[in-house]
Amino acid sequence: MTVTYTARVANARFCGFSKLLLAWKGSIYKVLYKEFLAFFAMYTAISITYRFFLYDDQKRYFEKLAIYCNHYASLIPMSFVLGFYVTLVVNRWWNQYTSIPLPDRLMCVLSGGLQGSDERGRLLRRTMMRYASLSALLILRSVSTAVFKRFPTMDHVVEAGFMTREERKKFEGLHSPYNKYWIPCVWFTNLAALARCEGRIKDDHTLKLLLEELNGFRGKCSMLFHYDMISVPLVYTQVVTLAVYSFFLVCLIGRQFLDPNQGYPGHDLDLYVPIFTLLQFFFYAGWLKVAEQLINPFGEDDDDFETNWLIDRNFQVSMMAVDEMYGDLPMMERDRYWNDSNPRPPYTAATLFVLRKPSFQGSTFDMAIPKEEMHFQPLEDIAENLEESGTRHPNMALFNRLLNAAPSPTGLMGGALRRTSAQLQRLRHFPSIDHCTSDDDDEDSCKIGKGGSLPSGLGQETQSTVCSFREDKSARTPLLDVQFGAEQDRGNPAAKEKKEVSGAEGRSEEEMLTQEEGGKGDTGETSRAPASLLPPPPQSSRETAPRPLSGIAITSHPHSAFLFHPAAHSSLEHCSSQPAINHSRALPHMPRPPFGGKKMSYLTVPSHDEPQRFRSVSMGSELTGS
Repeated sequence: MTVTYTARVANARFCGFSKLLLAWKGSIYKVLYKEFLAFFAMYTAISITYRFFLYDDQKRYFEKLAIYCNHYASLIPMSFVLGFYVTLVVNRWWNQYTSIPLPDRLMCVLSGGLQGSDERGRLLRRTMMRYASLSALLILRSVSTAVFKRFPTMDHVVEAGFMTREERKKFEGLHSPYNKYWIPCVWFTNLAALARCEGRIKDDHTLKLLLEELNGFRGKCSMLFHYDMISVPLVYTQVVTLAVYSFFLVCLIGRQFLDPNQGYPGHDLDLYVPIFTLLQFFFYAGWLKVAEQLINPFGEDDDDFETNWLIDRNFQVSMMAVDEMYGDLPMMERDRYWNDSNPRPPYTAATLFVLRKPSFQGSTFDMAIPKEEMHFQPLEDIAENLEESGTRHPNMALFNRLLNAAPSPTGLMGGALRRTSAQLQRLRHFPSIDHCTSDDDDEDSCKIGKGGSLPSGLGQETQSTVCSFREDKSARTPLLDVQFGAEQDRGNPAAKEKKEVSGAEGRSEEEMLTQEEGGKGDTGETSRAPASLLPPPPQSSRETAPRPLSGIAITSHPHSAFLFHPAAHSSLEHCSSQPAINHSRALPHMPRPPFGGKKMSYLTVPSHDEPQRFRSVSMGSELTGS
């Protein structure tokens, strides 16, 4: 019988395994004591020979040999080879147990699928279940020594009632050089098909389910047969056995206590009994014995599988399920909790402590959240935060919350279009041209976006301001040809006319973002921009009075915005410091801001009537060509 100690270690306690060390049946002492005594006897014989029967010169030679053996014994990879082998054997041992065919699933399907309480129905169910048990018996008889000793011949199988004499004649009449454990499974399928033809199996789905369970049962029988035929490779077992035996044969000489008077390193004591060498033998040789016990669990060792008990149990249970229990139902009645919406079974005095434990509600049930973070946010703020986080690192919000600081302007490029004036004042950056588009059919094609954005090249890593325009193929305009000055505006009447039209319409498509050029006068003082070209920020529920943008002080060097010459309006194609924005979006009306100074700076781009091509000028961190 398999030695079980599960109940003795159900609860962990102080020295919980100490009581198990005193057990004898199935213990390591019972398996290893003979090898242990043999090793200790051999060690004692060599020690006595060295101490009392060798001459001095022979002792000196033996001492050198012992030091040599002790030095090179560590080269044998005992732990690696033996540990991997035992792991492989233990996994194989458990897989063999799970491959033992059990009839429980098959008998439930057969009892519910094959109808008929008459003699014919009962005979079909019992015969089919007996065939399944016969198949399991034949395969266990082939792999287990205990089962073979119980049923050494087919006469014993017939006499035990697993097979009739007529079935034995059929079985032996089928000539095959291979194991014929599968023949009863075929008889089972033939009877199932007959029952389907007789109408005792109502539909094909039930027949299919019954045959699937039978195939699973037969597959486990096949796995047992293959586990018995395909063992762990013999070379691996030989390597492990040679490693263990050779190691301890070397230890018989290398672990001897030498004469302390000779002054050998590590041989200062003479204890006569090698305690740690004996412990090492106990562990390593015991490990090898574990593998020897588990490599074939169908023997007669203390921890081998109880195959005869399994045969008895499976046969009795299966016959009861398909015969006596067929159609046998207890009378249905209301349970004691029929009208109780919260049924609670009673507890004994030994288990009352369970009621004192709180019911588990989830790992976040006791989680504490600050009260200021529990309020719902307006949808406008949520949409704004989502747009701002589009170009921000996913962990930036958490980082800013931990540092209790304002977000960096580097990661807020996408959300700068809808910033409030207070946020723009904290960032202290220039507004720049947001989005400019042009159409071949419409000359008034440059519009300022809904809000200001940070200029490219001021700390942004991924944003750049790109101005694309059309230019002659042959004549290229170098950067030196870009002219700055207010005279160009005064000398170009078309530009003045454009400005008048834009002032009447509020904001035209040709209008560009401008800023008063500030410089140092004779006194060296820095002038401020009198007005800002940004649109007013959107009103929110949290703001009571908007702050005028004209009050924002912006100082920088250089501090002039780019103005494109009106004559180049047809060549201007695209100017943007943002990612792709929907061009068809309607832009709000924004009045033309006043200009406070006389001198204005312009970026003039000449236009030509020759054949044109696209060109891109990048004014940011990278050059983008169209």
